[in-house]
Amino acid sequence: MSNSLLINLSVLFDQPTGIATYAKNVIHSLDSLNPTLLSSQDFAGFECYPIPENMTPAQGSKGHLKRLFWTQFGLPEIYKKLKANLIYSTIPEAPLYSQCRSVVMCHDLIPLRFPRATSPLTNYFRYVVPLVLRQAEHIICNSESTAKDIVDFYGIAANKITPILLGYDRANFYPRVSTSPKQPYFLYLGRQDTYKNLQGLITAFADIPNSDYHLAIAGSTDLRFTPRLKQQVKELKIEERVIWLDYLDYQELPVIISGAIALVFPTLWEGFGLPALEAMACGTPVITSNLASLPEITGDAAILIDPYNTNSITSAMIEMGKNQEMRSQLSKKSIQQAQKFTWAKTGMATKEVLEQYLDR
Repeated sequence: MSNSLLINLSVLFDQPTGIATYAKNVIHSLDSLNPTLLSSQDFAGFECYPIPENMTPAQGSKGHLKRLFWTQFGLPEIYKKLKANLIYSTIPEAPLYSQCRSVVMCHDLIPLRFPRATSPLTNYFRYVVPLVLRQAEHIICNSESTAKDIVDFYGIAANKITPILLGYDRANFYPRVSTSPKQPYFLYLGRQDTYKNLQGLITAFADIPNSDYHLAIAGSTDLRFTPRLKQQVKELKIEERVIWLDYLDYQELPVIISGAIALVFPTLWEGFGLPALEAMACGTPVITSNLASLPEITGDAAILIDPYNTNSITSAMIEMGKNQEMRSQLSKKSIQQAQKFTWAKTGMATKEVLEQYLDR
């Protein structure tokens, strides 16, 4: 039955964020299921079925639309042709009203928590995702927090959902000797969407009386959000103290993380929060939100703030900057906490779920 499991990797592209990182890492524990990977990239040791490469977030809305069209019309044809028995989709996309059986991964319901009238994603999560999840044989998600959201927003039974925490790449994320800028800096890592609360972080940072500190912002420039954030930095007259790092090379990332006083990640919601885990693995103290999945991920190894209260972010940064003893304690705790998370664990738990639904 070598083709009975198809893994849908249509979302992969060259500058991976959390979702693509998850997809690339989880498949290595699934090789004993002999899956066929539906991918535009080759993966050594796996049987791959080539699919179009212009269907990813790199192509913006056009890429998403092409992928949705392919999922509904191209994927069922491949399923039939390869005599498949189950699709594992690493995002909440699967053929509807077809004979295709699926298990799907749902990372978060952020488009519903922070709806934007002009965003196609909001409508997709409002009208299509509930159909995909209800039709799926089973749903995997990345935290208890996301599982609760799926139950609350869509009324789906909790026993149809298995939360499986994510992991991190131990070969890349560990404490490094930093060659980064000499000035002490706080680091933000991630996308620049409104819900990530960069606006709040910039306000909080501007309120720190010590002008020796810098704020490094790492993550792809996004024309919907970056210009507004840069304008805010200008108005607050802190341009000299804010460093825009854009998208960082994978190998460079742990070096920049290791050099920071702390990762400041005051997001308003998160399905999991990979940047917080990757920073902990590097022994970098974390200041993050007391909401959603973040307390689940960080345990007692982070300073938790109320992301809606910029004073609480400012106070945490000031305290972290001046209290060397606290930084070194948090650094030790962070490394211990991060050890609990591995991609091997994520993969094994995912494999167990898929085995239950294969060849039924």
